[in-house]
Amino acid sequence: MKSLPLFLLCAALMPGVAHAQLKLLQRIQVPGDVSGHFDHFAVDLTHGRLFATPEAGKCLEVFTVYGIDEPHAVFYREDLDRIYVTDGEDGSLRIVDGGTYKILKTVKLRPDADSAAYDPGTRYFYIDNGGKDAKQSYSMISVIATDTGEIVTEIRIESNSLEAIALESGTSRMYVNSRGTNAIEVIDRKQRRIVATWPITLGNVNVPMALDERNHHLFVGCRDGKMVVLDTVNGRELQALPITKGTDDMVFDTVKKRIHVASDGAVDVYEQTDADHYKLLGTVPTGPAAKTARLVPELNRYFVAAPKHGEKKAEILVFEVE
Repeated sequence: MKSLPLFLLCAALMPGVAHAQLKLLQRIQVPGDVSGHFDHFAVDLTHGRLFATPEAGKCLEVFTVYGIDEPHAVFYREDLDRIYVTDGEDGSLRIVDGGTYKILKTVKLRPDADSAAYDPGTRYFYIDNGGKDAKQSYSMISVIATDTGEIVTEIRIESNSLEAIALESGTSRMYVNSRGTNAIEVIDRKQRRIVATWPITLGNVNVPMALDERNHHLFVGCRDGKMVVLDTVNGRELQALPITKGTDDMVFDTVKKRIHVASDGAVDVYEQTDADHYKLLGTVPTGPAAKTARLVPELNRYFVAAPKHGEKKAEILVFEVE
């Protein structure tokens, strides 16, 4: 078990070159021979910890927690000092003690338990699971009460593959990327049912998403190299902007009004010039399959996980957001 938080490790600072307002500060090598892709990040600001999920590593980095076969989404609840990690291979949610890193509880779901989103109002955790990896033509959104670790309810979606989930804070709406049908499913969290389906026609293989609640825009990253902008009032596709192919992560910075899209080998940064117009600030190279990222506005940092490639070991790239 490692003893130091990842972004407090004394790695040598790299001379940074500003690209698209992202300045590379640091490369932190992931200990051990970790191979395969990473999935999502989580942050514990109080204790200075960054949690990463190497899918093939069967552990949770930075502090190694063994017993997680294929980690995907990770969320840290500070008030309980609990870490919640979805396990795609086992089809479960692992609830981990944030102090001892002991797995306290396993909530059984379905294979391919993957993306998740947390509602701070209800303290519910929404997890997509099932689908083709479970040999099912449909998938489920499982709703977990993080206070107790119990399943509250499940919502069925007629798609064999789901991806990112985004929650509106001002309404009870939840957006789910249905990769299996190339559409967005809109779910009412109070009614716990699908209220609309919005087809994606301007891009293919929709995976990550980000939400601009103020301007009623939903950004959908498609792996064919398009970022589709939708109007959340009516579901209409407004435009499609070019991005690097193979995207897996994206975030909208509500303060700086920028969209960071992490794809296979690069991060594209768009600036929102007004509610309906976007300008590409630049594309920052990261490395093969380095498509998992996390923006931490409180630290003014953007973290990118770069998997092992050839003889080069896996590492975390630390960027300053300028």
